This record gives sequence, C-alpha cells and structure tokens, in this order.
Amino acid sequence: MTDKPDAAGNQPSGPQSMGHEWDGIEELDNPLPRWWLWVFYGCIVFAIGYCVVYPAIPLANRATHGLWAWSSRGEFAIETAAVDKSRAAIRDELARTPIERIDPNSPLMRAAIEGGRAAFKVHCVQCHGSGAAGSRGYPNLNDDDWLWGGDLASIRQTIEHGARQPGDEDTRVSQMPAFGRDGMLTRPEIDDLVSFVRVVSRQERADAASQRGALLFEANCAVCHGPDAKGGRMFGAPNLADAIWLYGSDREALGNTITNARAGVMPAWGGRLDPATVNMLAAYVHSLGGGE
Repeated sequence: MTDKPDAAGNQPSGPQSMGHEWDGIEELDNPLPRWWLWVFYGCIVFAIGYCVVYPAIPLANRATHGLWAWSSRGEFAIETAAVDKSRAAIRDELARTPIERIDPNSPLMRAAIEGGRAAFKVHCVQCHGSGAAGSRGYPNLNDDDWLWGGDLASIRQTIEHGARQPGDEDTRVSQMPAFGRDGMLTRPEIDDLVSFVRVVSRQERADAASQRGALLFEANCAVCHGPDAKGGRMFGAPNLADAIWLYGSDREALGNTITNARAGVMPAWGGRLDPATVNMLAAYVHSLGGGE
C-alpha cells in the first residue's frame, strides 16, 4: 500500500507510507498485533516487578537485596545447613571415636569413607592426584609401601600432624644425610652405592661396584634402612628392595638422592580440619587398597 492517490485521485485506505522508499519498496505504518503489544507490556511489568522483588540492580559493591531478599547463595547456604544438621550425629560420633576402633563393616565406617572421599577431592588431590596415585615426590596412596605405617592409626597420625611441620611436636620427621653435598662420600663412592641399591632392587646384576657399595651401605645406611635395605618405619626410612620409588630409581635420581638427600613436606591437617574430617580422610586413604 501507499499513501499516494491513484490515477482517479482516490486516497488509499490501507496503511500509510513512512516516507522511506528504496527501489520501489516502501516502508508502511502497519499497526502491531494487539496480542504482541499486550505481551510486550506484560514483559515490562514483569521486569519492573522482578527488580523490586529480587536482587537485580548492581551497585558498587553489591546488588539491591529486593523485597524478598532471596539469592541462590542464600538458598544454597540453607540447604547446606540442613544437610550438615542431618549429618551432625554421624560427625559427632566420628569426632569422638578413634578411627581404628570403628567396625570396618559398620555403617559408620562406610559413612567415614564416603566423607573422606569428598574431603580428599578438596584438600589432597593437588599433590596426590585425583586417583591418589601420586607423582614424583608425592606418594602413591594405593600401594602398600608406607614410610610410617599403613594401618588406620598410623595414617591418621600422618594426616593430623603432617611431615616436617614446624611447631608440631608430633609431626613425622626423618632425616637423611646429604652424603655428597656435605662431603661424607666421594663421587665414586656414591656411584658404587647407587650400584648396590640398584642390585638389591633387582634392576642390575651384581658387579665389583655393587660389592664396594655393599660395604658403604653397611657403614652408612643400614642403621636406618636395615641390613636388608627393606627400610625402617621407626625412622621413616623407605624400603630400597622393592620397585616403588618416590623420586625415581634410575642412576641419576638415586645419585641425586644420596648426594643431596630428600626432605618432602606434608601439611599438618589437624590444625586446619576438624577431628571428624581427619578421621574420614584416614578411613578413605586406608580403603584405597594399600591400607594395612
């Protein structure tokens, strides 16, 4: 339609032209459908009502609270508090019961393991990995090689007090001399000692170097690692006769360990987590397959 009269001089009765024309195509002033207008006005009213009732308008440091003061964070906090309240009895029992005295087949132990699984994902995966398999310098918690013991009480002690934590009198402490850095052994003697360790761990065959290393081991290392090189939990000394290595078992890694020693650190979680959570972590780690 157009607002121009036709050849007979009659004015058009349809929508009027908006005055915009391009290549013979005109923009007409068609009225909007009445239903669309009502929906549009309804959306405006709804938006105003939403801004009044709910937190919606951003300010410098927060948003407006709204008449209902509702927020998804507040709703989550309420739901979390309800869940915590329902679990309070279990947590109280876990906090006051030594974890090693709980029946392994009881519902309480199953609850402890599941709670520990969740806590492990929050606090422990950064070092030990999501599957607790560890990495170089961080122990694998799935195997049965434990520096200070793998029973429930020992695991809890390690979690609670950590390793080499200043200010914690009960922290796990082991001290290996830096034989090379401190000049106690020469480089050739360290190489012989490496040969001996690789022989007892069944990585190399015995030779003259390993025989010399055996004498060095007896004089310098057996007091902690034992005469059979199978370690000593009293000192936190690792077993050197198996295939499990925290820092690697190749000649270079072993040479670095003997030369400079190792002194890994683990947080003392007893000062950061409540007793129930520490017990739950101990139960979960023990359940992974390497617990004794």
